[in-house]
Amino acid sequence: QVQLVESGGGLVQAGGSLRLSCASSGRPFSSYAMGWFRQAPGKKREAVARISWSGDSTGYADSVKGRFTISRDNAKNTVYLQMNSLKPEDTAVYYCAVTRRRIGVPDPEEYDYWGQGTQVTVSS
Repeated sequence: QVQLVESGGGLVQAGGSLRLSCASSGRPFSSYAMGWFRQAPGKKREAVARISWSGDSTGYADSVKGRFTISRDNAKNTVYLQMNSLKPEDTAVYYCAVTRRRIGVPDPEEYDYWGQGTQVTVSS
């Protein structure tokens, strides 16, 4: 059984930064790609960032490109999302997820385990 536990969310002013962490257990972490997604009230879940099993390949939504950075530490079974220059429209519940693919993709249907989510609120 795979478990993903996110942390690091909170309330921050526009222009501020947060770093989200997602600790994984139950599956060989270094073998699979990971992704970060978010869901705001009344909106569908959207892909934010993804990273390959090795960390060599990453991808981002256009809305966060240049502001967010995804990374992973396979020795710690943890994936991170560094979020800088936060905007009120980044407010959402953020989820990490794992796929059986080696390279991440933006389609949430390709991810088979999800964390419980962590709330990020950006005030204007």
